Amino acid sequence: MKHICNCPKYCGLNCKYAKPELTNSPLKRGLSPNGKAHSCIHFPLSHTLRRRASEKNRKKMMTATKGWAFALMVIFSVLLSWSIPRGESERAFISFSSHEPLVKAVSLASADGGQDFFMEMTDSVAMNIEYDFYRDTCPEAETIVSSTMAQIYSQHKNVSAQLLRLFFHDCFIQGCDASVLLDDSNGNKNHSIEKQAVPNKTLKGFDKIYQIKEVLENVCPGVVSCADILALATRDGVVLAGGPFYPLFTGRRDSARSYYDEATAEIPKPDDNITQTLHLFSLRGFTDRETVSLLGGHNIGKIGCEFIQSRLHNFKGTGKTDPTVSPSFLNEMRVFCEDNGNEKSSQGSPMAATMASPMAFPTAGPMASSPMASRGMSEKPAPRGMPYFQQLSSSVSSGAGFDTHYYQSLLRGRGLLFADQQLMANERTARLVRAYASDDGSTFRMDFARAMMKMSNLNPLTGSQGQVRLECTLAS
Repeated sequence: MKHICNCPKYCGLNCKYAKPELTNSPLKRGLSPNGKAHSCIHFPLSHTLRRRASEKNRKKMMTATKGWAFALMVIFSVLLSWSIPRGESERAFISFSSHEPLVKAVSLASADGGQDFFMEMTDSVAMNIEYDFYRDTCPEAETIVSSTMAQIYSQHKNVSAQLLRLFFHDCFIQGCDASVLLDDSNGNKNHSIEKQAVPNKTLKGFDKIYQIKEVLENVCPGVVSCADILALATRDGVVLAGGPFYPLFTGRRDSARSYYDEATAEIPKPDDNITQTLHLFSLRGFTDRETVSLLGGHNIGKIGCEFIQSRLHNFKGTGKTDPTVSPSFLNEMRVFCEDNGNEKSSQGSPMAATMASPMAFPTAGPMASSPMASRGMSEKPAPRGMPYFQQLSSSVSSGAGFDTHYYQSLLRGRGLLFADQQLMANERTARLVRAYASDDGSTFRMDFARAMMKMSNLNPLTGSQGQVRLECTLAS
């Protein structure tokens, strides 16, 4: 039942749950300033609470509906990644558009805990990142990124591994905020920016991000963040290299500062034992299974010789070879990485070898000079290195990017990095390695896609946080 009462503003009555209205009928307790009686319709408290509860339920239903729609899209994407034959990935990537309306969520139970990915993606929405964030401000943004990446990949196949490593190093330190791309604005090139931290000195692919940013700035000035460009370009590079497609939220903003000290101390090292590696990943919320699947990213590109040298000559500062490596495998690594004494002396520093990331894979192929290379860190020819697939016969490995040759190598005791081979030193991670190695690749691809989606959502700056840089190397 509705109750009519006079408005408290003019009549002094308490109409807490009321809808103001003006009427022309005279009221007992006075008139409003314009001479009209001011009254209100008083809704009982129970009616108001029911209405509020109904509105809240309606919003929950809308969120759930969007969530299941996104779940279907994610499942479709995973199934698509399974069904693409090796070598067909580039054509499938170019023909597949990620610009259909998506929302959020999928639940992929993991053997080591069964985390609900629906909740993880819901949390991402709560952080103000969303699917197709630029649909109104720059609707062609993701198409521009993917088409530019396809052009770059056609000339530089190593870009996929370069960006995967670059993205990992960015997200692992303070989240996916493009802080790793910053140059030092004060001209002090020592101990001030992430690029100068020892684990990051061998990073490549910066010029490719700057190139994509330049194209976007010509179309949508000051709109698309460098953090989103790096996330999207990395995903597109994975697909072009034969890996799985995975949907991404956008809306990340760029950090105004870089984190040299954190990058120096917190990037996993190639000589870390399994306990150290799992600990660093767990601090970012990754399970054992997610960690093992992410390290499978080493199956594209090469492991640079600078990360192998310490195992050949000065393992953990002992002046000896790594005792866990068989003599025959040591000889193979020497063939790849010691064709002359100069390389041995220039790359044999324990610091150079042991202070880099397990996601360290300077990649195959010469680096052609880019017009964007003068910005930030200039590109240099790729160093010598060893790819995982080259160790296995064609009957075991296809030689394509995303099959299971990384895990098969670990089973044979042929991990190129000590940290890689350490996955076999822990029963939980060894069980996962055996599972991935014995599979046709579908489980690894699904888990890798899931883990990359999770990594892309690490602590993004959103809303009014951070900024959108006009140049990726300079804070605005």
